[in-house]
Amino acid sequence: EFGVIGLETLLPLSLELYHTGMVPLLPLLACLTCNPAKLLKQDTGRLAPGAPADLLVFDLDTPWRVDEKKFRSKAKNSPYDGRRLQGHALRTVVAGETVFQRKREI
Repeated sequence: EFGVIGLETLLPLSLELYHTGMVPLLPLLACLTCNPAKLLKQDTGRLAPGAPADLLVFDLDTPWRVDEKKFRSKAKNSPYDGRRLQGHALRTVVAGETVFQRKREI
């Protein structure tokens, strides 16, 4: 069996910290991008000339409800099923190529 999915809820669950005023947006995003890259000694997680064009375009504010049946992952388990969240990924670009584009379903 596939385990609990975190990939599709990491960003919106993290954004709760921003929306509740607990963490400013830029430090929060650093915890999800450049800080892990630094810990792993990777030259990624940042936008700079010559760096890989890896980025995420996201909607900061749109509310939605977690529905594990709609996950794109093979894992369909989530302790957050039914929970209302705010914000979600719209597009993921890796090395300059779009690898994910959200459909207008939320």
